[in-house]
Amino acid sequence: MKKLEVRKLAADRIRKGYPALEDYDFQRKGEAEEGDFVKLVDSSHTFVGLGYIGTEKKTAGWVLSLDETDQLDAKFFDRQFRLARQKRTAFYADDQTTAFRFFNGEGDGVGGLTIDYYEGYYVFTWYSEGIYKHKDLILQAFRVAVPDFKGIYEKLRYPNAPIKTQFVEGLEASEPLAVLENGIRYNVYLNEGWMTGIFLDQRNVRRKIMEEWGLGRKVLNAFSYTGAFSVAAAMGGASKTVNVDVANRSKERTREQFEVNGLDPEGHEIRVMDVFDYFDYAKKHQLRFDLIVLDPPTFARTKKRTFSVEKDYTELVKDAIQVLSKDGVLITSTNAWTVSRDDFFDKVNEGLEELGVDAYLMDEQGLPEDFAVSAEYPEGHYLKVFVLERTS
Repeated sequence: MKKLEVRKLAADRIRKGYPALEDYDFQRKGEAEEGDFVKLVDSSHTFVGLGYIGTEKKTAGWVLSLDETDQLDAKFFDRQFRLARQKRTAFYADDQTTAFRFFNGEGDGVGGLTIDYYEGYYVFTWYSEGIYKHKDLILQAFRVAVPDFKGIYEKLRYPNAPIKTQFVEGLEASEPLAVLENGIRYNVYLNEGWMTGIFLDQRNVRRKIMEEWGLGRKVLNAFSYTGAFSVAAAMGGASKTVNVDVANRSKERTREQFEVNGLDPEGHEIRVMDVFDYFDYAKKHQLRFDLIVLDPPTFARTKKRTFSVEKDYTELVKDAIQVLSKDGVLITSTNAWTVSRDDFFDKVNEGLEELGVDAYLMDEQGLPEDFAVSAEYPEGHYLKVFVLERTS
């Protein structure tokens, strides 16, 4: 194992439990290469931690252990998987939810890798070439820790990866595969690109929409993807949903999600168009909605415009407010780890203030319980959701 010296500030941070490594943490990387397991030491060559080199957007690698006696072998990863499974005992026992996050990167001790569970199938997502180089070792450990898997798929999210997704081993899942979430059925596709058709981190928000916020309301689901928020609203008694997404496939997949739950998609509007163009249309025709969901991608580019949460979310809120009914509910959400909770709240509040609209914060959501996070790594708390009720 190669030995790498880290700067004093980095050593102090790592010893306190901060798991991410960045390029400027090292005095010099020397001959360390992508995927290398490394022993981290301080300027006096005292042990700091064990980790690996793996390049992601912000990080240069991850700390895996603060115990010098650990061996980064199959037994190490087996232990991490067993601990992860133990944490999620309640999810395995819940027959109303059969899709959840089994392993959440640094929150479960191995940054750069997530594993999602779908009805007995496991989907590995590798975020750097460095961690992917240890695929065989990690899968060896997984087979021992979780021997009852039906099948394994993988998704490669790092630059210049040879593929986006592929089946790895076991039984292949049906396409689509039906899963349950809070008793609602959703069709997922495990072997299509980076995404599967549902964002598991929004489970608690969908439950609230179904149980509390959707009843009798006319709902606008902006950036609707496959319509999961709308299905939850409809199952909770929403009078109508309007689903808007620029992706062509969103219409077909949204219809499918309604149909698999016995809902008539003809009773809901599904529009393939730019969300900002739809807001212009809604304002022009004086449309009003009782519940609006704003969950845009962190960054998106269409033929007409570029959108980023950091620059454009306030304008998005202003557009939504202009078609939100009095006493209406606005759900604002972002998964941008670069935007802090307080900064995101300021962006939302700025949109309200610029229009002179009052609202109160009726609920706030973050990552659900299966998305384990490290207390020492605030960036891991990437999901921010504010639910506001308009009062003027």
